[in-house]
Amino acid sequence: MDAWLVWLVIALILAGAEVASAGLLLIMFAGGALAASIASAAGAGTVGSAAVFAIVSVALIAFVRPIAKRHMYAPPQIRSGTAALIGTQAVVLETVDGSTGRIKLAGEIWSARSLDEDARFEPGEKVAVFEIDGATAVVG
Repeated sequence: MDAWLVWLVIALILAGAEVASAGLLLIMFAGGALAASIASAAGAGTVGSAAVFAIVSVALIAFVRPIAKRHMYAPPQIRSGTAALIGTQAVVLETVDGSTGRIKLAGEIWSARSLDEDARFEPGEKVAVFEIDGATAVVG
């Protein structure tokens, strides 16, 4: 079996193991093994491809892994103001159609209109807020 193919198999095994662990370490070694496979296919030899594996793996762990972990484990963005109202439910107070209506949203009375021009919601119905357009809630 050719050396480049062995490195490629190692890269695939490491990438598969990363799926189970999700620690972002094995995938860095898989990247090193992939680079070693390319180097071996280019004629680097055993020592050369092993050196490429070590250098690329260390570089990925040192530079790429911290960035990937920051993005992977970042807290969800906190929505505030009217953006926090999107996706919440409201109760229709006055009939809501494509142009007018009133709803009770987060304890306050809002003007509202339906997302679909032909839709009509009667008092007492629950609706979802899709967007806030100025001082008007767009519901559906």
